[in-house]
Amino acid sequence: RGRRLMSIWSWTLEAYARPDVPDACLALQDAHGQNTPFLLWAIWAEGPPAEVLAKGAALAKAWEAEVLSPIRTVRRRLKEDFAPVDAGARLALREDIKAAELRAERLLMETLADLVGQHKGGVPALAALEAASAAWGRTAPLDALARLAGPLT
Repeated sequence: RGRRLMSIWSWTLEAYARPDVPDACLALQDAHGQNTPFLLWAIWAEGPPAEVLAKGAALAKAWEAEVLSPIRTVRRRLKEDFAPVDAGARLALREDIKAAELRAERLLMETLADLVGQHKGGVPALAALEAASAAWGRTAPLDALARLAGPLT
């Protein structure tokens, strides 16, 4: 399978460039409380075994709480006016924060990839997403998961 032949980050960038993937990821994150790097990793890993999925979920939950969520909150806050701070300087800082958020997501995904090692699950994208969403503890609706799986199968 091609997913495992390329690095997780290269695969993610390619996947994220596909139509509908960014919107599906955002909906899963904002409307359904999912961690999209964790979900994308599960697809890339072709459905890691249950024990690896559980370790990955624990790692992603901790990283989300301690790193990603605070960065995302700051990035979103900087989108709005913050008088008397100069708007151009504020938006430039927001871009720096956005870059840090992306680096944090990449670091999480690369760490998750290390958990899988050379294991190839061979599980289709939707089944991998269902298992990952369940492991996350807040199962997303099947149609929301299918919106992400569709372009990635």
